[in-house]
Amino acid sequence: MIVNQVADRGLRDRRVLAAMAWTPREWFLPPHLARSAYDDAPLPIGSGQTISQPYIVALMTASLAPRRRDRLLEIGTGSGYQTAILARLAGTVYTVERLPDLLVEAEERFRRLRLTNIQTRLGDGAAGWSEEGPFDGILVTAAAPRVPDPLLAQLASHGRLVIPLGDLVSQELVIVQRSGSGFEERSAGAVRFVPLISRLAFLDESRA
Repeated sequence: MIVNQVADRGLRDRRVLAAMAWTPREWFLPPHLARSAYDDAPLPIGSGQTISQPYIVALMTASLAPRRRDRLLEIGTGSGYQTAILARLAGTVYTVERLPDLLVEAEERFRRLRLTNIQTRLGDGAAGWSEEGPFDGILVTAAAPRVPDPLLAQLASHGRLVIPLGDLVSQELVIVQRSGSGFEERSAGAVRFVPLISRLAFLDESRA
C-alpha cells in the first residue's frame, strides 16, 4: 500500500509513511471488510460514512505538515484512522465527531493502540473546539461549501487548515495558510468526500 499507492504517486514524506506503516488499517474497518483494508479505494465504516483511500489520507496529512509539538484539530473522527496517523506525528490531537456510535468505536481503537495524546468530543465539528484553540493545524475530513468561520478563527498564526471545498458533486482539497495579513489558499486537486453536516456547512445530505 505505502509503496504502490502513496510513494509511487509522489508522496514521500518519511514521517507520514512511517506513521501509516505503524497503523494497522484493518483495525479501523468492520470485520467483513478487513480483507479490503489496503485496497486503493474509500470503504464504508457505517452510519453513511467512509474511511478515505490511503493516498488521500497521506495527501491530507502531508499537506497539513504536522510537527512533533503541534496541537491539531481534526473535524470528523470517523473510524479514527486519520486521527491515529496524526497522533503519531503531533503533540496532541483534538478530534470532533457528530455520530456517537462512530466516536465510541474510534475511542476503543485509540485505547488498543495506546494513543494517549488524543482528546475526543461529540458535537458540531464546524464549530471547532474554541476552548482548546488556537491550533497549529486543522484538518477537516468532510466537504463544506466554504471554510466555516469558527475554524478560521481557531487557526494559529502561520497555521494550516486542510479541507475539501465544493458542492455534493465536485470538490477540491484546499490548503489554507494563515499569515499576519490574512489567509492564503491553494488547491491540492480534486477529491470526493461525504458532506460536513452542520448549520455552518450542509444542513443535510440531500441538498447543498
